[in-house]
Amino acid sequence: MVPAAIVLTAATTITAQTPPDIDTLLAQVSDRIADYYKRAQSVVCLEKTTVQPIGSGFSPVGFARTTESELRVEPDLDSDGDGGATSAKVVRQIVRINGKPPREKDKNDRAGCTDPNPLSTEPLAFLLPANREGYTFTTGGLGKGKDRDAFIIDFKAASEDREGKVVEDARGIEGCFNISVPAPTKGRIWVDARSYQVLRLERHLAGLGEVQASFSQQRKHNLPHYMTMERYDTAIRFRPVTFTDPEESMLLPEMIETIVVWRSGMESTRRRQEYSEYRRFLTAGRIVK
Repeated sequence: MVPAAIVLTAATTITAQTPPDIDTLLAQVSDRIADYYKRAQSVVCLEKTTVQPIGSGFSPVGFARTTESELRVEPDLDSDGDGGATSAKVVRQIVRINGKPPREKDKNDRAGCTDPNPLSTEPLAFLLPANREGYTFTTGGLGKGKDRDAFIIDFKAASEDREGKVVEDARGIEGCFNISVPAPTKGRIWVDARSYQVLRLERHLAGLGEVQASFSQQRKHNLPHYMTMERYDTAIRFRPVTFTDPEESMLLPEMIETIVVWRSGMESTRRRQEYSEYRRFLTAGRIVK
């Protein structure tokens, strides 16, 4: 899942001040994200995803799997004719698996269970007004140390899933599952106090997530009846990227790190997504790096 918040970087420098009230702060942030979605189709990049199975103490277990994908963000525009975006999807095309071009047999390889989905929700879309239902936002004041020029937003969210489910992968790959976890989450967002761009986002489970496998799934896949997710931590960082012709500096995703820890039944993993080779399509056949 790739976040994005591309906007023009403020040219002036001002001292961070007392954060505005939470409604004003959210309005400023969502305006910047919506502005990005209007430009999103002109920017593409390379996403390198490394998934490492882990054991107790987060020590590596077995071999890591690395995929490289060409990635872009595709906005979902509203239907009232003003061209605004209400959400966005991340669109991927895998171009290399463990350093080699994808092969036909990779489509049915169980090792590909952890490969990124071709389509996924853009991670900052929940900050848009149409997507805030179920979330509670509060201001966390000003950051400290290296984050002293950032406003902080804390949030909590109830789970959209009322019960945990294990759904077998739609591609039909044996041993691959899509899992819904009915656990609340909480997180923190760091926002540039000058431009209201998102600099960093962290999200965590706010409780244990319990998932129940059906009797047939238990027998077919040797799964336990109940499985518990102990931890789901994700952190997203952004960095400025400069384009020329015309000159423009944008805040774009730099890295996403995710740790998922299960007590039993499922594999615990550490995932690292790195973003590079940003380029912009200005006109047909013309690319600007």
